[in-house]
Amino acid sequence: MALQWYPGHMNKAKNQVQDRLKVVDIVLEIVDARLPYSSRNPVLEQIINQKKHIIILNKADLADPKLTEDWKLNFRQEGTASIESDAKHNRLEKLNTMIRSELSDKIEKYERNGVKNYQIKAMCVGIPNVGKSTILNKMVGKNVAVTGNKPGVTKNQNWLKTSYGIDLLDTPGILWPKITDPKVGMKLALSGAIKDKIYPPDDVAIYALNFLMTNYLDRVVDFYKLEKSDIYNHTTAELLMHLTKQFGFKEDYDRGARRVIMDVRNLKFGRLTFDVPGEFYEE
Repeated sequence: MALQWYPGHMNKAKNQVQDRLKVVDIVLEIVDARLPYSSRNPVLEQIINQKKHIIILNKADLADPKLTEDWKLNFRQEGTASIESDAKHNRLEKLNTMIRSELSDKIEKYERNGVKNYQIKAMCVGIPNVGKSTILNKMVGKNVAVTGNKPGVTKNQNWLKTSYGIDLLDTPGILWPKITDPKVGMKLALSGAIKDKIYPPDDVAIYALNFLMTNYLDRVVDFYKLEKSDIYNHTTAELLMHLTKQFGFKEDYDRGARRVIMDVRNLKFGRLTFDVPGEFYEE
């Protein structure tokens, strides 16, 4: 079933991004490294069109490092530059170098015309909760953009100056009007990119357990101290009920589901990437 929404501030932000494209040199498209496909907004991709842009795989410290490298190769094969980032701990000098490399022809042209130290204008775009404001704060060198571990923190567009000779335009996180692929919706919900109240917690937890049992079975068994028979002899819904009682929550399955979701988000199963290059998504 498709999930539809389009808050007024997101529609306004989409139009503002489109209007400002003509005054920027490059777009920094920030995605969640755990969801390099699912956290890309197809509406933004259409708006960006042929504008130079770099994909920043943010929160790389939460993602499977091998799959992060696979995604960088995938984007390179598609002709788009990409770089991983753990914006909370790195200062992003490599990003500055990549921006200048991508714009080298334009910078050289300005220098031939006598313009020295050309001030690059870059726009940051992405869906909510991928860490746009954290990256901007690191590049500026102080807390000038509002951050928060929940969707929808940034509401307005703001120009920020950096010590790198780059002006950055922060934009609100923009979700697309309709999510048609249930897997994409579940992955966004599991990562916290969309508000928790949008999806029932048991649906998200069941998706999480299915994903973990398929890809990281030993981690689930070890962390929850299960026997593999507990998994093989139960449906996923029954396993969630079993875990809820094991957590001491009796029959409060919503509480048990939220515990599973937070265990994923808090790296109790290690670094995870939910998207795989080449994975097929039905429209």
